[in-house]
Amino acid sequence: MDEKKRIEELVKILNEASEAYYNAKDEIMTNYEWDAAFDELVQLEEQTGFTLPESPTQTTGVSDSQNENREPHEYPALSLAKTKSVEEMQKWAGDKAVWLSWKLDGITLVLTYDNGRLSRILTRGNGQTGTNITFMKGAIKGIPQEISEKNHFVVRGEATISYTDFDFINSTMEVEKYANPRNLAAGTLGLDAKNLSIVRERRVHFHAFTLVHCEPDIRSWGKRMEYLQNLGFSVVEHELTDAGNLPEKILQFSERVENGEMDIPVDGLVLCYDDTVYASEGSVTGHHATNAGLAFKWQDVSAETTLLQVEWSCAASTISPIAVFSPVKLEGTTVSRASLCNISEMKRLGIGENKKTVLEVIKANKIIPKCIAVKEAEGEFEIPDVCPVCGAATEIQEAPKSGTLTLHCTNPECSAKHIKKYERFVSKAGMDIDGFSVETIVKFLNQKIISDFSDIYHVSQFEEEIIEMEGFGEKRFRNLVQAVEKSRDVEPVPLIYALCIPMIGTDAAKKIVGQIGFDGFLRRLEEGEEFDDIDGIGPEKSGSIRQWYSDKKNVEQLARILREVRVKKAELSVEKQDRRCEGLTFVVTGSLVHYANRGELKAYIESQGGAVTGSVSGKTDFLVNNDTSSTSAKNTKAKALGVPIISEEEFIVRWADGITF
Repeated sequence: MDEKKRIEELVKILNEASEAYYNAKDEIMTNYEWDAAFDELVQLEEQTGFTLPESPTQTTGVSDSQNENREPHEYPALSLAKTKSVEEMQKWAGDKAVWLSWKLDGITLVLTYDNGRLSRILTRGNGQTGTNITFMKGAIKGIPQEISEKNHFVVRGEATISYTDFDFINSTMEVEKYANPRNLAAGTLGLDAKNLSIVRERRVHFHAFTLVHCEPDIRSWGKRMEYLQNLGFSVVEHELTDAGNLPEKILQFSERVENGEMDIPVDGLVLCYDDTVYASEGSVTGHHATNAGLAFKWQDVSAETTLLQVEWSCAASTISPIAVFSPVKLEGTTVSRASLCNISEMKRLGIGENKKTVLEVIKANKIIPKCIAVKEAEGEFEIPDVCPVCGAATEIQEAPKSGTLTLHCTNPECSAKHIKKYERFVSKAGMDIDGFSVETIVKFLNQKIISDFSDIYHVSQFEEEIIEMEGFGEKRFRNLVQAVEKSRDVEPVPLIYALCIPMIGTDAAKKIVGQIGFDGFLRRLEEGEEFDDIDGIGPEKSGSIRQWYSDKKNVEQLARILREVRVKKAELSVEKQDRRCEGLTFVVTGSLVHYANRGELKAYIESQGGAVTGSVSGKTDFLVNNDTSSTSAKNTKAKALGVPIISEEEFIVRWADGITF
């Protein structure tokens, strides 16, 4: 092919892939493939001297399809030049003091403050203009609404969703699933103001990675990050070093990823000069500022292996394919499974028959096993016509916008569609079964180890099957069985909460048990009596209980659960419930998930006899912050004073109503 035509082809392919990647659409190319194509494009452009204006080597590659509310950036958000060479990183550092930090894999946001108040949030967009999403300011964690700095102030950072939250959200989605946390973050930040509750639930977290503008200027990048931290921002982890120590530091950061220590998605490292004046004096080449920083991307190590089988796993309503292949060694670990996402991705890769398909696999970002190509294939893969969990018929659905083909279970009562209920049953506020993650629930449902709440109490019978599961082993199995056995002795309030009765959370359960006891609760259920005479229950919640118990499946499930557990007799008195926050002083900070805002939580605490103040002091009993590990000013002060830092969920477990379905 003519070199210029190949350049044109590569530019088109790469820009289409970037459009999908940055705008929450389905992946049409893996990062591994994109990097390979980009490297080829760079080489061809250097050889021929021919460069198209729209080439990703000259632009950010981001169009930002959200055309509404687009605004220009005050300071252009240029991208960083990238390298996979440690030697090039050392050469770039020269004799300067440099900082090494994580390159987070999320959505870049730019925050502007005036007179100490957050005035604007822009997405990065194409680097020159972005979309205004200021209406999300209360829904994204890690973004202070007010700061003590009163001058004009601009901060840039990355909005991410952790792997833990991504796995949970993806497993409970009844629509198209997302390819990775970054894709989910993009989709979440593309929602409108009517869906702020969804943004809160997905726990998007902002991490500041640079201070763009402040008055007066701070010349040290390290001091700038320290200042951001003192103002209450969550900042990206960073370490001061020099060219001589870079190889060792890069290795240390990389090993943390390989060892599975990073729950926040990262796709490399960033090097920047401590001298911000020197950093600003570099030239701008294409869309890179030469001195602004240098991004380091890991060399992806791939391996070829044979597909043994495609395993289909049902979660929510979607049945997703998983490639099971001959084990290969990647990044220091043995890999034998990787998600194939959906039917469309399987077709794109060219998956063939089991044992007749040779795959090329990598560990994307050193963490997630991923099939990037099919090297050889015979025949076609089979799509199951029955659900692996309940045996009902399956159907292929095509997404209206993207055209993505996904497989679904047609049975509305399939137990895999009720993962959120299983998650509530085993939660700390419910039966408190440690180690029963959403991922474990999905695996057990698909292996038919559980199909009902009561089945959880018989997992010990499946010792061999569970120990052989990926991520398990004898020790983890023993710990899980021990946690299950411990949960057999249960207080009545957590048990009622765990039943997943609509509108009946911890608070309502406490009121019921406090007035009529657990035996009274069961008697009223069996005799068809109402609960609206109980203070705080009322006709609506009473009706919800009655409707729940009118379903024969719920009656039978309750009976099975009661045969497995021993309900303790210790019961609460109504007097102790009425003002459960009496005498306690709270400080509430950060974004909330279960309460609409801090004002609503404050009103609840005060209604229960507690007090809410704006700052942490020696008189504070608890600091409520969903980011308990944050190094914000309030968290730092609380730790110094010995004030317990609790999450919103911990508050709910101790003092308030739970989540209802």
